Amino acid sequence: MLNVSEIFVQYGRSRILEGVSLTVAQGECVSLLGSNGAGKTTTLRTISGLLKPASGRIQFNGVDLAGMPAYKIVSAGIVHVPEGRRIFPDLLVRENLMVGAYSQAAPSPADLDRIFDLFPVLKDRLRQKGGSLSGGEQQMLAFGRALMARPKLLMLDEPSLGLAPRVVEDLYEVIRTIKATVTVLLVEQSVHLALEVADRAYVLREGLIVGHGSSKDLSSDSWLRNAYLGSGVES
Repeated sequence: MLNVSEIFVQYGRSRILEGVSLTVAQGECVSLLGSNGAGKTTTLRTISGLLKPASGRIQFNGVDLAGMPAYKIVSAGIVHVPEGRRIFPDLLVRENLMVGAYSQAAPSPADLDRIFDLFPVLKDRLRQKGGSLSGGEQQMLAFGRALMARPKLLMLDEPSLGLAPRVVEDLYEVIRTIKATVTVLLVEQSVHLALEVADRAYVLREGLIVGHGSSKDLSSDSWLRNAYLGSGVES
């Protein structure tokens, strides 16, 4: 489904990604692991068209995404839930959700019903402004907005960041539910959470892929565990 090949990305004179390659097959949940500054967020932003690689190829279902604007990448089926949620604080919850459906010619009431099944609290908050929600509710809204676009590939950047453990537990139950029908590429600060939900994972270090494999194998790999997984709270 997704094939990223040897992408190089730099900010000014600083090179952030040094030839990153990865694949995500349809139906998989794949995680990107690594410490702060390893290049995880940059990888997602490059795939979603927010950053342009200096070189390399990004293909999605056989279509070359190089040079494609971000809104067309959404229409192609890749939807990105960024770190920090990035909801529209002055729009109502319903309006935020409908913004997510802009790429759909005819948003269906069934789409909203699905969001309410996953996040019942949003149904009770429809007429509240997004900025009035709690942090956990805003993350739910960001998830819901993304799902309104009917993604084929959902990219999640640090979904548990700054949230209470109970909220994180609820969000990860949603991820387990949606991954049955939506392919997921996940960046997560808690590697233990990531490896519990992901089928496979890649480990990034200073813009390079330094390891990859099944979640089970990475969890039991002593070198990777000591070097990158550690306490389970690195991002």
